[in-house]
Amino acid sequence: MIFKQLFEPISSTYTYLIGCEDTGKAALIDPVVPTMERDLALLKDLGLQLHMTLETHVHADHITAALHLRQAVGCQIAFPAIDDLSCADVQINDRNSLQVGNINIMPLHTPGHTDDHFCFLIDNKLFTGDCLLIDGCGRTDFQNGNSVQLYRSISEILYTLPEETLVYPGHDYNGRFVSSIAQERARNPRINESTSEEEFVQTMAKLDLPHPTFIEYAVPGNRLCGECPSDLPEHMEKYCQQMTESPQG
Repeated sequence: MIFKQLFEPISSTYTYLIGCEDTGKAALIDPVVPTMERDLALLKDLGLQLHMTLETHVHADHITAALHLRQAVGCQIAFPAIDDLSCADVQINDRNSLQVGNINIMPLHTPGHTDDHFCFLIDNKLFTGDCLLIDGCGRTDFQNGNSVQLYRSISEILYTLPEETLVYPGHDYNGRFVSSIAQERARNPRINESTSEEEFVQTMAKLDLPHPTFIEYAVPGNRLCGECPSDLPEHMEKYCQQMTESPQG
């Protein structure tokens, strides 16, 4: 399997490229608009054809490049089935595997950060989106978030995976790239193997996080698989830069 971890600095988002060496088919997990051309150039350099984009959930902090990648290269868009988006080609359901060439991708429904959230398991690699982060987890105070659900998603689904499973998060704000189930179970300060459900709920309730800067534009845009609003303020145009500058979109 060909694997690349890619970073978008505006929203500190990780995009993951998964490629099948046998068939040349590839997938991008959580692609972001400003780095779309970078991703297309990398696919070309690797001799890969983009078969599918996969979203872990409807994002609140960036616009997905899914729609524009489909327009550029004809790939399919996979979104959680719970969102029932008319722009999606593939509906993601819990433990209904997806195939990209000879690569099997296992979706795990892990609600809590949002109600539609999925993680993706490929062999010993777990792509956790905004559910489980390195030494942290996603917030639960918008988009039908629920702290009890997130606790159970992490403790009853993710933390029951083999300890050597590698954890690749959807974001990191401190320059870290990868963790493991063993590491997060042992030392995650928000939720580790000794954290009770009540303790976790109390921790999340006390976070008092600022309102997401881009949420009013990102959520409706992502429910259209990656359309940027025409009324985007000038100081936020960087979030959709590629949509105005890309010759392909």
